[in-house]
Amino acid sequence: MASALAAKMGLNSLRRKQAKNFNVRITTMDADMEFSCEVKWKGKDLFDLVCRALGLRETWFFGFQYDVKDTVAWIKMDKKVLDHDVSKEEPITLNFLAKFYPENAEEELVQDITQHLFFLQVKNKILEEEIYCPPEASVLLASYAVQAKYGDYDPNVHKLGFLAQEELLPKRVINLYQMTAEMWEERITSCYAEHRGRTREDAEMEYLKIAQDLEMYGINYFPIRNKKGTDLLLGVDALGLHIYDPDNKLTPKCSFPWNEIRNISYSDREFAIKPLDKKTDVFKFNSSKLKVNKLILQLCMGNHDLFLRRRRVDSLEVQQMKAQAREERARKRVERQRLEREKHLREVAERARDDLERRLIQLQDEAHMANDALLRSEETADLLAEKAQIAEEEATLLSQKASEAEAEMQRIKVTAIRSEEERRMMEQKMLEAEMMALKMADESERRAMEADQLKQDLQEARDSERRAKHKLLEITSKSTYSPSTVPGDAMPPDLSFSRENLSFDFKDTDMKRLSMEIEKEKVEYMEKSKHLQEQLNELKTEIESLKLKERETPLDILHNENTEKGTSKHSNFKKVKKYGVIGETEHMVEKEF
Repeated sequence: MASALAAKMGLNSLRRKQAKNFNVRITTMDADMEFSCEVKWKGKDLFDLVCRALGLRETWFFGFQYDVKDTVAWIKMDKKVLDHDVSKEEPITLNFLAKFYPENAEEELVQDITQHLFFLQVKNKILEEEIYCPPEASVLLASYAVQAKYGDYDPNVHKLGFLAQEELLPKRVINLYQMTAEMWEERITSCYAEHRGRTREDAEMEYLKIAQDLEMYGINYFPIRNKKGTDLLLGVDALGLHIYDPDNKLTPKCSFPWNEIRNISYSDREFAIKPLDKKTDVFKFNSSKLKVNKLILQLCMGNHDLFLRRRRVDSLEVQQMKAQAREERARKRVERQRLEREKHLREVAERARDDLERRLIQLQDEAHMANDALLRSEETADLLAEKAQIAEEEATLLSQKASEAEAEMQRIKVTAIRSEEERRMMEQKMLEAEMMALKMADESERRAMEADQLKQDLQEARDSERRAKHKLLEITSKSTYSPSTVPGDAMPPDLSFSRENLSFDFKDTDMKRLSMEIEKEKVEYMEKSKHLQEQLNELKTEIESLKLKERETPLDILHNENTEKGTSKHSNFKKVKKYGVIGETEHMVEKEF
């Protein structure tokens, strides 16, 4: 097995000797690039090539990172690339990342490309939760990231859902709240709308200014042990060295600023931090992994050098870069202002054009409407002329009809007058008939009394006749006269009333017939009155709900009481007729007429 592995390594070495170049894939936070490198190239040769390709001049922050088993390592600039413990499978993949972080991003980062690469790396670390970020800061940072990508907020373009595919918040923050994606987007958009007018560079710088105040920003953590064997964490950043509990990466137990460290020594996996103050004890710790120890030493040396460099006068190169950056930013600012003016003028011109177009469309619509109105008015004029002619003919016809109607009205008036006279005559006849009925009733009573009297007289006459006959018989029996000798004119004078009685009986029959006719007319009148009363009751039921009780007059109340009792003029009349009270009937007739 070992011999086979050695043979394979020898074969690979032979191939590299035969091949003068090898391919490298450089992965930045923004894009991937591939380069063909010479076998003899050192790390600095490849680094310079990549920096030239990116246009990057602030090279001291960056380096090539690669994975080694369960840790990471950095390419040394003075060592050949292929001599590092990297995967030899082509293309060899290296990550171009920021190795050191600035203390103040706004003051130290000069180039836009440097700023952009830092922005992407810090954003990725926050989303991957390598840097802790509280929820409220996460939302604000997300809004600046959206501003950097999408520019100014436009409600017509950036509608709800435009951030659905974007990764803007750490999963920890999302899981912390019972909020939907739409609710998060709403809050991010609310902050995003306030960043109007910021360029991509401004938004990225604001992002870094907020992120650099986070507790875990720019710190590389390594597990260590002190002399007592206690597990600790060592944090290395731009400000110094920090010692943490393994469970608390936010608050260090103690810190050693670079300006207070006199020396850092490393010997056989043991580190010693010697402060400037000789009275302060030397802090010693060790790490179990040799590669980790080398990485700690690299980071300490690099951060300390940058710490000292920041406190010296800038080199000519840096001064030149800063001057160029200021000029470039001033030029961009002027250009941005010019573009803003042009944009404003263009927007004004577009609004004016839109107004003119709307006005033109409006005028066209008005002209079309006016044309339609003109056509309609012409049609209306023709129609009106036709209608005028028809109206004139109708007026003539109506005039004729009016004359006919006038004549008809005169005829109706005459008829009405005649009908009125006939009605009055009929009423007069009814009155006369009623009076006649009353008179005949009186006459009937009187004749009845006379008949009774005659009956009495007749009875008395018969009694007298019987007595006379009896006496005559007595006399005859005593005398010699016979009954046949009695003369015919000896009859009692009262028997002559029988003819008058026959005549009276005939007249009483006529009176009864007339009374029956009058009674028949009254029955018909009562039936008509009953039908009318039913109609009135129906109408009353329909409007009863609309009635206002408080507005009833005393007469209304009395009428309602009578209606509830079922009393009326005709019912009183029937009641009187049923009992035949003549005196009361005469009194009611007098009241009715």
